[in-house]
Parts: sequence; C-alpha cells; structure tokens
Amino acid sequence: MDFLNAIVALSNFVLVPAIAYGSQLAIGALGVTLIYGILRFSNFAHGDTMAFGAMVVVLVTWLFQGWGISLGPLPTALLALPFGIAACALLVLGTDRVVYKFYRTQKAKPVILVIVSMGVMFIMNSVVRFIIGPNEQRFADGERFIITAREFKQMTGLREGLALKTTQGLTVVTAVIVVALLFWFLNRTRTGKSMRAYSDNEDLALLSGINPERVVMITWLIVAALATVAGTLYGLDKTFKPFTYFQLLLPIFASAIVGGLGSPLGAIAGGFVIAFSEVTITYAWKKVLVYLLPESLEPSSLVQLLSTDYKFAVSFAILVIVLLFKPTGLFKGKSV
Repeated sequence: MDFLNAIVALSNFVLVPAIAYGSQLAIGALGVTLIYGILRFSNFAHGDTMAFGAMVVVLVTWLFQGWGISLGPLPTALLALPFGIAACALLVLGTDRVVYKFYRTQKAKPVILVIVSMGVMFIMNSVVRFIIGPNEQRFADGERFIITAREFKQMTGLREGLALKTTQGLTVVTAVIVVALLFWFLNRTRTGKSMRAYSDNEDLALLSGINPERVVMITWLIVAALATVAGTLYGLDKTFKPFTYFQLLLPIFASAIVGGLGSPLGAIAGGFVIAFSEVTITYAWKKVLVYLLPESLEPSSLVQLLSTDYKFAVSFAILVIVLLFKPTGLFKGKSV
C-alpha cells in the first residue's frame, strides 16, 4: 500500500506536471528548430512571439466570456486560439518583411540575425506589456479538474490522491495532435518536402525550382501557429505573464539544442528531457521517501536538491554540458 501511495505521489507532483510542461516546451522548441533549420538563425524573439500570440488569445477569450460564449467544460481559449494564430502570423510575417528580409537578401551572417532578433525580442516584449500590462492575467475557465485528489482517494482508498487538471490533459492531447500534423506536413506534402529540401541544401533546392520566399512564408506561418499554441497552453496550465515567456526562452532553447538544432524529433525529446530534469531536481522528495523508507530512516528535511526558484538554472546547466560535450545534440542536429 505504501508503495502505491509513493507511486501516486510521484505521479501527482512529478510525472504528470513534467509531461504537461515537456509538451509545452516541445511545441515551443519545434518553432525554434524550424527557424534554425530553414532560415538558419537562432530566433531569440521566439519567447515573446509566444507571449504575443497568447496575449491575443487572452483578449479574445475575455471578449467571448463577456458575450457569454463558452465551450462548457473546456476552456473558452480554444475558441480564441485561431484568432491568436492569425494575429501572430501577421506579426511574424510583418517582422520578416520589415526586418529579417533585408538581412537575408544581404546574405548577412547568422550572428547578425541573432542580434537583430534580440532587438525584435525587446520590441515585442514592450508591445505585449503595453497592451495587456506586466501583471499576471488569468483566462482559464471551464472544468478545472478531470479528476480531483479527493475523488481519487474515494475511488482507490489510498492516502495519496491524484489530481489531473483539465489543462494538463488538454496540453498532452493538443501536443500529440500538433506534432502528428507537423510531421505529416513535413513528410507527406509537397510544400513540406520543399521545406526539408531547402533546409538540407539551399543552393540545390533553388536549382530545383523551389521558391525560397514561399518556403520562408510557410515556415513563419507554422512557427506562428506553434508559438501561439505553446504560449496558450502554458498560460492555461500556469498563468499568463509577459515576462515569464521571456524567461521560457532559456528552457525552450535548451530543449532544441539538447535534442539537436534543426531536428524536429530532437526538439520533442529535448523538451521532455529539460522538463523532467527541472521538475525532478526541484521537487521535495520527502513526500515520496516517507512511503518507501522505514520509519527510522525517514528524512527530516525536504530532500530537495534545488529550490524551485532555480529551475531555469537546471536548463542552463544542461545546455552548457551539451554544448561542451555534444554540440549536435541527441539526434545529431546542426552544431551551434
């Protein structure tokens, strides 16, 4: 019985949150790795692109809630998601036309585009905070839990309860759908194959008649959709705060680099590696160990390796280790 309680406690505080968080990071990292693989630069504005798309979703959700429009047990944000994707697509396409296209035609080195993207990042961050404010904004509605800890205890008779939030279930299901659609698009459609060809060998792709500007446009549209979905899911699961998305840039980039920059499959794997690392290292293991150890060996402290305040330090440490010893990542992407 104690072993089952330990498993439930581990699932409740480590496995389920890490799977949901990993799904959010994986979708975000897919956007980063697509930009790097096809446009060949690290987009430091990706976190604030997520914030912008999520901000539009928040505003439209509030509008729908004011009109009394809802999805019942599901968050109204799902209805607002297409509007957020459309607005984010206009933003990134406009940014590419006004900013990045100039440097692309000049054949600027990737480091120049990285610096430019940092400028875009600060502008986007300021715009988002100016429109919606710097504070936390809550927009989740509908049923909060799929199953509550109390219901689980009553069903199983265990001391520990497993609580599954609706947003966690929604995150995992959405991530599976998004990843399946993306891989289908890249591997089965003519446009997706042209994007892969452009990523593998730009000169050969141009000789084959592939339109580079069309590839760039499609890439930005996909990135806008991924960024908005990832930003919205994170906001629903945690909370929406513009500066948080700026901080998320570190674990998202760590996910993309750990998996292998330019590798979509690597971005997914990297997202879960970073998520599980952050959650397990910052979790207080006393609650689980109490069930597993004899009473004489029960820990008196929290048995927490790092405070949750340092969870982004875990991402940074993993990022540094990977860059030092395996810069191509787990799936042998392009070296940084």
